[in-house]
Amino acid sequence: MHCMELLGQRLMARDIDRQVAEVQVRIALLHGYTALCIPITKAVP
Repeated sequence: MHCMELLGQRLMARDIDRQVAEVQVRIALLHGYTALCIPITKAVP
């Protein structure tokens, strides 16, 4: 949740289309942060 706080709680854009784009960018960033924390495991024979 710390990453979400760094992105801010308010939308900067006034136009609804730009607000949607801003939210999509934030979601993409959060998915990137999540992907960095997921370990890649491989089976050892």
